[in-house]
Amino acid sequence: MSTRQSAFFLKNVLTNLCLYSIMNIPGVISVEKQLKGYIFRIYPNQNQKQLINKSFGVNRFIYNYFLEKSKTEKMNAYKFIKQIPELTKQYEWLKEVDSCLLRTSIFDLDNAYQKHYKEQREKPKFKSKNRSRNSYRTNNIINTYKKITYESIKLDLEKRMITLPKLKEMKIRGYRKLRKIDGRTINATVYKEANKYYVSLCIEEQTTIPKQIPTSIVGIDLGIKTLVTASSGKIYKNPKQIKRYEKKIKGLNRWLSRATPGSKNRYKIKQKLARAYQKLKNARKYYLHSISRELTEEHDIVVTEKLKITEMVKKKSLSKSIYDASWNELLRQLEYKIKWKGKQFYQIETYYPSSQICNHCGHRNKKLKDLKIRNWICEECKNELERDLNASINIMFEGIKKYMKELEVM
Repeated sequence: MSTRQSAFFLKNVLTNLCLYSIMNIPGVISVEKQLKGYIFRIYPNQNQKQLINKSFGVNRFIYNYFLEKSKTEKMNAYKFIKQIPELTKQYEWLKEVDSCLLRTSIFDLDNAYQKHYKEQREKPKFKSKNRSRNSYRTNNIINTYKKITYESIKLDLEKRMITLPKLKEMKIRGYRKLRKIDGRTINATVYKEANKYYVSLCIEEQTTIPKQIPTSIVGIDLGIKTLVTASSGKIYKNPKQIKRYEKKIKGLNRWLSRATPGSKNRYKIKQKLARAYQKLKNARKYYLHSISRELTEEHDIVVTEKLKITEMVKKKSLSKSIYDASWNELLRQLEYKIKWKGKQFYQIETYYPSSQICNHCGHRNKKLKDLKIRNWICEECKNELERDLNASINIMFEGIKKYMKELEVM
């Protein structure tokens, strides 16, 4: 029996075991509130563009002002918000923009400090004017007067228009087949990228999630040479998107370094560079969405490995390839899509030696730490194993164990 045939055999055995254990458990339908994001491209007129750009500047000013203050005073978002009225008297141009963004800028700073202390991330840094992406966030204020509800953020998909505080109505583009979104708009983030304007809406939707009885399970191994290897035997190649745009990006960066600071030519080069980066980002996202959609539609349980990417990128020879693979983004997509569909998502321990254990007999070969070894023969059962496929099958085994433990608790 070949390695690929054995993978299919093991998959069927484990699937039947899973079905046998849960055949008497009825499906449960739950109604949950979920936060979903919708991104639209917006088309502001000249006056609206000026106000948006001014809002970016105010957002940056408030963030940097209170970041400087937090060096001498303890960071306290609610204490700093109380200082805003006094600050608007000192700088009257702060009144020209939406008042909500003054508060959200402080909350963003507070959130950056929380991540620094709790998740060991870098300390908050001052925002630069020459950023590739500028943004600001505003909240949806809902008021009721004479039994009529008024909202500061309105979305009309029939007319393809959006209303935002201070900006009023603007044309939008995106989600052509969508005619209505049933939910409450929480906030909107307006941002500019590659000289294009976008709005990202955070909407709370009440969705019905069927608790599905699993009929299939898949373990996936993430890699660089092959982006995803599934325990079913399916392989998703790594397109290495950076190679398509690297030459152009390097050329534009050299051109930018020679351009005179503040010149129109330098501004044009920066726009070209921003467009190149945007195309690279969109190409990556599109491919990852196609993988995550396929995996979550075809399987009811998805099992992956936990990755400590911050530690992995310390190895300079692999750092660029790891960033290009975008494993974190793929895992993020898998997690929320699985949750939306009422299915199961598990992650095994980071240091579980999935590549070293034979999926047939369980023998561990500690010599397989070298990534150059792609195929090996088990010393115990003499079966020939493919490194990535073997790892994905072992990951699937661990997922079955986690699922069985949950059933025992139930």
